[in-house]
Amino acid sequence: MSKSDRADSTINRRAAIGAFSTIGAGLAATTTPMTITCFIRYQIDPFQRDEFKKYAENWGRIIPRCGGHLLGYFLPYEGTNDIAWGLIAFDSLASYESYRARLRTDPEAIANFRMAQTKRFILREERNFVEAVDGTFEVPSKIAQPA
Repeated sequence: MSKSDRADSTINRRAAIGAFSTIGAGLAATTTPMTITCFIRYQIDPFQRDEFKKYAENWGRIIPRCGGHLLGYFLPYEGTNDIAWGLIAFDSLASYESYRARLRTDPEAIANFRMAQTKRFILREERNFVEAVDGTFEVPSKIAQPA
């Protein structure tokens, strides 16, 4: 896939940062406060980018059904070509643990995990739990945007 072909289906860093901001706004508007976010960093096989994309798209159905607030999955565009991210919010670590238990029994989740193991497009996965710092989340730019 050429870079021009990828431009139609991927986003650049600036757009990714904008997407994270938009996602944050959606979180702020939810009726249930999401106090923690599971930030998953994937090292992927860049030659199997499309397989990881299918894997991420599958989570788009599975995660909400199992109790997670899916903020999104993000593929590399510019710069490093082997790092992707997934962000899922929860109201507590207990909610996260309940979600994980539901994933272990969900047929589609089991199939998605199995597909990733079989095709080996995820080389490494890291999970971190983060929370927004009061007064720093969704602070808009003071520079006027062009019309």
